[in-house]
Amino acid sequence: MVYLVDDEDVVRDALGWLLRSRRLLSEGHASAEAFEAMLGRQTPPWPTSPSCLLLDVRMPGASGLALFERLSGRGLHGVLPVIFLTGHGDVPTAVAAVKRGAFDFVEKPFADNALVDRVELALAHSRTALEARHSGRWLQRCLAELTERECDVMRLVAEGLPNKRIADALDISVRTVEVHRARVFEKMDVKSAVELVNLLRQTDVASGG
Repeated sequence: MVYLVDDEDVVRDALGWLLRSRRLLSEGHASAEAFEAMLGRQTPPWPTSPSCLLLDVRMPGASGLALFERLSGRGLHGVLPVIFLTGHGDVPTAVAAVKRGAFDFVEKPFADNALVDRVELALAHSRTALEARHSGRWLQRCLAELTERECDVMRLVAEGLPNKRIADALDISVRTVEVHRARVFEKMDVKSAVELVNLLRQTDVASGG
C-alpha cells in the first residue's frame, strides 16, 4: 500500500492514477491530521504488509515534516519508508529529513517513472523491515520457551565452549549438557552451534544482554 498525504486533490488523484498504472494500491489523505486519524484506528503491529508514504512537505495544519517526526518517534519510518514530495524551495528541508531517516525525496514536478521506481524501492525496504520484525518476534517466542538452565547452556554454546567446559562451568554432567543442548537446538529450530550463533545475532542474547 502506498499512502499519499498531500493537501491538493489534483496531486493525490494524479499520483493514484500513476500508481494504479503500475499495479500499486494507494490510499489518499488530504492532511497529516487525516493520516494520523487513520493510523489511530489501526491495530498494532501496523503495517502488516509492505507500505510506504508519499508525503508533501508543506501543508495547512501539521506539516509533512512534523508528521514524519511523529512517525519516527513511533518507530514506523523503517516499516513505513517516507518519500517527501517537495517544491524547489523545500529541497534543503527534505535533504535534512533524509539525514534523519526519511527514505528519499522527489522534487515537483517529478518524472513519473522515476517516482514509481523510488516507490518500489521503498516498498522493498518495507518488506525487508517487516520480515526482520516478524523474525525478531518469532525468535523472542522461541527464547521464551527455554528453561533457565537451557538459556545458560545456550549462551555457553554460543560462546563456542565444548560440552565438557560447559559442564564444568555449570557444575553439571556432560550428559546433562548434551540433553539441554539438544533441547535448545530443537526449540530454536537449528541443527548446529553455527546456526544458533547466526540466529542469536538478531538479538543481544549471545552477548548476555
